[in-house]
Amino acid sequence: MNTHAPEPITDSSASTVAGSAPPTNGRDLAVSGQSLVYSYGSAPALRGITVEVARGELLAVTGPSGSGKSTLMLCLAGLLRPDAGEVRLGDRIISTESEAARSELRRSEIGVLFQFGQLVAELTAAENVALPLLLSGVKRKPAIAAATIWLDRFGVADQADSRPTQMSGGQGQRVAAARAMVTEPSVLFADEPTGSLDGLAGEQVMTQIVRVAREASTTVVVITHDAKVAAYCDREIVVRDGLLEGGVS
Repeated sequence: MNTHAPEPITDSSASTVAGSAPPTNGRDLAVSGQSLVYSYGSAPALRGITVEVARGELLAVTGPSGSGKSTLMLCLAGLLRPDAGEVRLGDRIISTESEAARSELRRSEIGVLFQFGQLVAELTAAENVALPLLLSGVKRKPAIAAATIWLDRFGVADQADSRPTQMSGGQGQRVAAARAMVTEPSVLFADEPTGSLDGLAGEQVMTQIVRVAREASTTVVVITHDAKVAAYCDREIVVRDGLLEGGVS
């Protein structure tokens, strides 16, 4: 769990051309994958991708459906173990660790935000956000207090007592983003975070994610097919047929 002080918000609208020289040379890496290979049965999804993401960077991973971009995210987040290659979280090789160890990382150092939020219907927004803390052994009162702070950071503090069915899609996705960030992870992975939202709600969600990530110095990897979403990030890479377009990250 990170304890650093927030840094000033900076402009995140500029993105570089996919396949350009990687900006990570000489910089501290938050997460990286080297020569990653993964197949679903006989169908290859990743065919030797190498990607490096610097600390504090916002990276967009784009590409057509079925290109392997979501599989890449799942490997980098420790949700899948690659068939070959190596995943590092900072200096720690996580691709060879047990599922229990990788699950522990996802409760502390890795945040994951999915397209449909996956909130627990029976819980309030505050309880949903507090859930990762509660599962890590934090007592209910401080966990709810922390959840309330993160709901406020994402602009949905007024929904603390609402259940998912009582919120709009955009509100629910911001609650899910708060849940992904409540443990103050070093890296946030967001898989099509605006894919189920209309244009305005999607813009609100991405604006909040970028603002909060900048404040917390959190590295963000966004999987998207939407050019408008990719434009919120510092850099964009393109995955096609399980390979990185241009061959560099």
